[in-house]
Amino acid sequence: MKKSGKWNKKSLLKKSIAAVVLFNMMYMTALPAVSSLDPTVITSAAEAKTEIVGTAGIKTPDLALKSAILIEPTTGQVLLSMNPDEALPPASMTKMMTEYIVAEEVKQGKIKWDDVVPVGENAAKSVGSRIFLAQGDKHTVKDLYIAMAVGSANDATVALAEYVAGSEQNFVQMMNETAQRMGMKDSYFINSTGLDKADMPAKYRPDTDRETVMTARDVATLAGYIVRDHPDYTQFTTLQNYKFRPTDKDPIVNWNWMLEANKNITNFKAYAYEGLNGMKTGHTSAAKYCFAGTAVRDGMTLISVVMGADNEPARFTETRKVLDYGFNNFKLQQVVAPKAELDDLKTVPVTKGKETEVPVVTKDAVTFVVPKNATNAKITHTTNVTPAAELVAPLKQGEKVGTVTYTYKADGMDKPQTKTVDLITSTNVEEAGWFKMFFRAIGGFFADLFGSIKNLF
Repeated sequence: MKKSGKWNKKSLLKKSIAAVVLFNMMYMTALPAVSSLDPTVITSAAEAKTEIVGTAGIKTPDLALKSAILIEPTTGQVLLSMNPDEALPPASMTKMMTEYIVAEEVKQGKIKWDDVVPVGENAAKSVGSRIFLAQGDKHTVKDLYIAMAVGSANDATVALAEYVAGSEQNFVQMMNETAQRMGMKDSYFINSTGLDKADMPAKYRPDTDRETVMTARDVATLAGYIVRDHPDYTQFTTLQNYKFRPTDKDPIVNWNWMLEANKNITNFKAYAYEGLNGMKTGHTSAAKYCFAGTAVRDGMTLISVVMGADNEPARFTETRKVLDYGFNNFKLQQVVAPKAELDDLKTVPVTKGKETEVPVVTKDAVTFVVPKNATNAKITHTTNVTPAAELVAPLKQGEKVGTVTYTYKADGMDKPQTKTVDLITSTNVEEAGWFKMFFRAIGGFFADLFGSIKNLF
């Protein structure tokens, strides 16, 4: 009986395993086919794995995140993405929009860095990361901006928003309008800070059921605008610490552990990253840990965004994986210099000018982000020129007269890349006088006449 009992247990175990295997096979067979473009790939009955999309067939890193993206801002080329269009709570990465708008106000002369900002009740009652401003305090725009950029201070952020727009909700309207202008289609702001609505002072909460959300793609788009429109942003984002008040015992410490300068700081040197100079961290219980990073190596800037990391160190270790993927595998390749002539289109015809043609060149350089292992590169172009009847003198140097589209294809690339730039005039074209136009018309008349006679014979 003892022997028989052992045999029965083994038999039962084998049958149980077989049943589980059969169930899994039946379950997987019943699942609908998953397209290679579908971001969600089912790997088992109990686990869903999100596809990380890279370029040129280069192996992508494994990422423990909700969402991520890597872009090169001058070309807009996306090198890696993971759920890039899922709207998620961005936490303090929201402040990047506040930073952009305030910097724009300064750039346009509407406010100055040394303007003195009075602190109102809304700012003074802000919670979370803050520098403990009191109602009635006065600080300069620059000091408050540094507190926002370096220490992610919510009270400083609200004070700036109210100074620019009169109220935080007026400023929020500016934020949403700016987002639409930038093409941030899947983002929405309810405040200047990224705090959840419930964490805002009750008196100043907006009348909405919505929360602030951004996608990784939109965060990267916003970071790109900051990089291009305000390249001096690094004077703020690279500050390792900042003493806000002379009487403060300790300075504000930058939440960004990855700053290259941190390579000599004991607590941060394990996270310091070569070339990293920005941009913004974020954390709430809903958002988990987020980080938008900017880094420059060998003349190439990359913007990475990670959202939904499980802990504070992870947002930086995952960012390292994303940036390493970009810098290790890709490079900037300029294929056309600015103000370059085309071999097959050196001039275009002009109407009513002293000259009948005007020399043309490309307005901007043409640059692609290409795999370092790409070979046998082929560069082609097509042109689209404005008809002569619409190019009427006088024309100034630098006027647009058409476009040229370049295509870059090489072995090792998944698909060709294209970029379109303007064709512009390289000289002025003055309007011809009536006498010259008269004889030009006569010349044209006789040319047409003799051509018609010639055709008769």
